[in-house]
This record gives sequence, C-alpha cells and structure tokens, in this order.
Amino acid sequence: MTQSADYQQQLNDKISYIKDLFKAIPIPELEVFASPEKHYRMRAEFRVWHEGEEMFYAMFEKGRKAGGATLVRCDSFAPACEAINRLMPKLLEAADAVPVLKNRWYQVEFLATLSGEMLVTMIYHKQLDEQWQAAAQDMQEKLGIHIIGRSKGQKIVLTQDFVTETLNVAGASFIYRQYEGSFTQPNAGVCEHMLAWACDVARPLNGDMLELYCGNGNFTLPLARYFRQVLATEVSKTSVQAALWNIQANRSNNIKIARLSAEEFTEAYTGVREFRRLKEQGISLNDYRFSTIFVDPPRAGVDNETLKLVKQFDNIIYISCNPETLRENMDVLADTHHIRRMALFDQFPFTHHIESGVWLEKK
Repeated sequence: MTQSADYQQQLNDKISYIKDLFKAIPIPELEVFASPEKHYRMRAEFRVWHEGEEMFYAMFEKGRKAGGATLVRCDSFAPACEAINRLMPKLLEAADAVPVLKNRWYQVEFLATLSGEMLVTMIYHKQLDEQWQAAAQDMQEKLGIHIIGRSKGQKIVLTQDFVTETLNVAGASFIYRQYEGSFTQPNAGVCEHMLAWACDVARPLNGDMLELYCGNGNFTLPLARYFRQVLATEVSKTSVQAALWNIQANRSNNIKIARLSAEEFTEAYTGVREFRRLKEQGISLNDYRFSTIFVDPPRAGVDNETLKLVKQFDNIIYISCNPETLRENMDVLADTHHIRRMALFDQFPFTHHIESGVWLEKK
C-alpha cells in the first residue's frame, strides 16, 4: 500500500505522540498498522440541505454552528467507502424525483459492509405515513439497499435494521450482525488488522478469558479460538442481542455473555454482590480459570475499581481509543505488569484520534 507524503506525515506525527506520551514507561518497539488514505469508512452521515428546488448533501465546519455560513457541500466523500460514494448520487436522484421522499428530508446515515450490504437511515422533520412508506419501499428495491425511516417518535423499518458483515482474520472468516445506531468499528480494513494482532497475542496464552465491554463480539469471536472458555460482559441490550446472534451464527460454543457493566461484574467477581442475571443465564464464575482479561473500554478508560480487578490477571490485552486514558491506566498497571507488545492502529486518518493495543504480562 503506497502512501502519500501527507498521509505518512500525519501517521509519523501520531507515532511521535505515542512515543512521547509513554516515554516514562518502558515500552517495546511500536507496531504500526496504516490505513488506506481514502474509502476506508463504512459509516457516514450527512445533512440533506435544501436550497430552493435543489437538494444536496452537506457537512459543517468543525467547531462552528451549523448553518449556511459554515456549510460544506458534499457531492462525494473521500473517507467513505466506494459503495457509499456510488450510492450517494443515486439515492439523491431517486428521492429528488418523489416529493414525499424529498419533502422535509433532513439527514441521512449510511452503514455499509465489506460483504456488500447497505443500510440507509433517512431522517425527516415530518411524520412518515403510508405514502412515504410505499415510495421508500419502491426506492429500496430499485437501489438494492435496506431503508429505515425516522422522525420524532417514529422508526419505520422496511425490511431490517441491521447489516451482516464478514471480516477475515488470521485465516478464518467471521460474520457479524451490525444494528443501526449501535457501535461498530468504522474502518473495516484496520479493524481486521486489530483483530489479527489481538489473535497473534492470544495464540500462546491458553486458559480461560474474561472480556469486558465486548459490544457485538467483534474481538470475542476470533479470540475465543485460543481459549478453553470465554466469558464476555456487555451492558447494552442491542449489543448483547447482536453478540448472541453472532456467537450462534459463527458456532462459537465456548462463549457466554453476561449482561453486566464492568463495574457490576467487578462486584460479582469479588463477591460484593450477587446478580440474578448470572444465574438466569446459567453462568457460574466458579467454572472459570481465567488466565487473560481483554478490555476495550470507552474513551474514559477503565475505572479505578475495575483496574483493581484487571491487575489480578496474568495477561491483559487492552485496546484503547484514547491514548491519554490508556496512559493513566498504564501508570497503575505498570506496577504489576510488563508491557510486552504495543501497537498503533490508524483507524481515523487525518484526525487526532488514535487507536492503540497493548499486551501486558504479570511480573
């Protein structure tokens, strides 16, 4: 993959930032995974801007109030995958020809997949009726996509509110149901690199694995091949629903999902509280012999109480979307663990966002 000087410079800046941020902690050679420069995002959303009879996609200058003065017209969008770029003019042309689809259409969200499926959410400043539904159904069939209509208090799903993605990881393929509005990794190509890196770390570890913040099972499914049993926790009902479908679809029979937050699981694991949900799901913590914990926390990082739990494990695999909170957590974990591997995944080219991976081994 050839990279332009501009791309390489922004990547070098991120590498320098990470190395400087962690200079007080001994870290190994940083493994770096670049992104394609364009057509890497599987999600995109735009305002639908109306000027007279003309209608077009728009975004707004960052940090400024949305309006005509800050408007940026988007006839195409280089970060979005090619499938989204191909669909953008077709969707606009089709909706422009049907007044009930065009009138008060306010925003659009695209969710694409490497497997070829596309989900489009059309958001309106009006109530959607049977006439809109019939017109949207017709457009959906002509364009070969799935459409959801939304307005205040309304969600109309014409066929389905999810797509099914296929990711290739370490010589195997995994399928994932991804629901509209739920979190998925936006850069599918870099996501495959992240999963492969995590699997390479996990391959020699054996035992049982605990995962906190598992989402739809993005990491859970490929990692489960390297452990006897996996117990994964997630608090979002939508994500748990997707994870359970994904487990069954991929025949991953050694995974169980506990619908608990990281904080709640810590209380259960340390015996502070009993949770009826665990019993209802047939989960007994005594059945597990955990050697490894995998965490992929939100931007705030791992909270202090959960960190006490994390420190008990021989191996910690930590995926971070915020280097600053990762650094704060490493200050605590470095007391008990060595950093054996560290990676930078350029999920969001030409932005300040950095995705990182760390493997820590108990001293």
